[in-house]
Amino acid sequence: GCLMEGLSHESCAMAGTLGLGKLIAFWDDNDISIDGHIGDWMEKGVPGRFNSYDWHVVAVDGHDADAISKAITESKAVTDKPSLICCKTVIGFGSPNLSGTHDCHGAPLGDEEIAATRKELGWTSDPFEIPADIYEGWDHKAQGATDEAAWNDAFAAYKAEFPEDASEFERRMAGTLPANFETEMDKFIANTQDEMPNIASRQASQKAIEAMGPLLPEMFGGSADLTGSNLTNWSGTVKVNADNANGNYISWGVREFGMAHMMNGMVLHGGFKVYGATFFMFMEFMRNALRMSALMKIGTIYVYTHDSIGLGEDGPTHQPVEQLSTMRLIPGFHSWRGCDAIESAVSWKMAMLRGNAPTGLVFSRQALTPQPRTAEQVANIEKGGYVLKDCDGDADIIFIATGSEVGLAVEAAEAMDANVRVVSMPCTNAYDEQDQAYKDSVLTPGTKRIAIEAGVGDGWYKYVGIDGGLVCMTTFGESAPAGDLFKEFGFTVDNVVATAKNVLG
Repeated sequence: GCLMEGLSHESCAMAGTLGLGKLIAFWDDNDISIDGHIGDWMEKGVPGRFNSYDWHVVAVDGHDADAISKAITESKAVTDKPSLICCKTVIGFGSPNLSGTHDCHGAPLGDEEIAATRKELGWTSDPFEIPADIYEGWDHKAQGATDEAAWNDAFAAYKAEFPEDASEFERRMAGTLPANFETEMDKFIANTQDEMPNIASRQASQKAIEAMGPLLPEMFGGSADLTGSNLTNWSGTVKVNADNANGNYISWGVREFGMAHMMNGMVLHGGFKVYGATFFMFMEFMRNALRMSALMKIGTIYVYTHDSIGLGEDGPTHQPVEQLSTMRLIPGFHSWRGCDAIESAVSWKMAMLRGNAPTGLVFSRQALTPQPRTAEQVANIEKGGYVLKDCDGDADIIFIATGSEVGLAVEAAEAMDANVRVVSMPCTNAYDEQDQAYKDSVLTPGTKRIAIEAGVGDGWYKYVGIDGGLVCMTTFGESAPAGDLFKEFGFTVDNVVATAKNVLG
């Protein structure tokens, strides 16, 4: 009924362009919104709009069951495009006093009007009682059992002839990763730590995708017209289009909203590990899809590049400032912002392992300095926050940083005339889920702290306390080279040291 609320114009156009199977959508064309008749504020052109999307469009009397059945049959026969059945209806049909008005849109009719409506419709059954003849017309249990048994028999025969293929199908539909996934990814992560490449984390992300591709035939990716910038393709990429459904990647076009919701649909279908990408700033166009992923507890993976003012000259319209902080607030959602190629690879591993909850992976445009680590530190990355660089004896102050600012934190710690511990916290959400003993081992209770991140800092008071310090953004960015911007907004060794000294008193 809420077609126009549930489908964006972008996703409707995409469905028509790609020819995505046989989709039949029903539109309850009742001329009513909560505010009244839609003609008071909107000129309707829904059928024409969907015709322009290359949909098959049918208009029927929405109260005529035979007409609707005929339209469904007609739509099923159109196999090369999706269908929209426009059902002209009267809201509150049968209500003598409220039908056709917004008064029955979201409110109960009331006892008197219910009684009047029952009389008008000649309805004599008790409330919530379905007459046997009507129930029988909708009862599909017997046929459903027959259909399910037939499918099970067919699949059993297929499994007997092609046991490996059938088992692979069952594995993918169950959402179980291949047995060697974690082992192989751990090898890739260890090799990346050994190599310590000085590259942008978006490039590190692409290397991780390349490593995972041969391991995960169910991996399905895409980008909202930014593949060359997001770097979400790999050597095994095969694009899906109207002529080829046998692929693993969609070029979505500039359709962030449509992309995100259709990704959720693919995950709900099962059998796929789905990721899609855009610039981090453009997550604003898809925020409700992220929330729906978390509400539905599904493992959609959102890939975002150009993570901060570090993207440079595109300016404040493209520079994310508040996005990471707000994304961290979504219940059940994990937001990762790695400081180098190693943390980026770990974030991909963790995203793939989360089958029942969504993940946002945030990557940089600019190169990030690789950090040395022990094997234990590499393992602790998965915990969301860990001690990257410790000091001799008790720490006087702890520097907490993410992404490109971790390297700055390390440099500033070396410039301090004090005992400084540097904590890298690529995923605050994962860190929050650790036991208290581990969290205390990273952020020692009672120790002064500052947080360093090129985004708004309000959320960091949770970790630094009201007596802690922030080196964060308090305004939007500007258009200039990344190096100039970081200096302008205080992401310098001198400013971090001054902030730390002020906190220490």
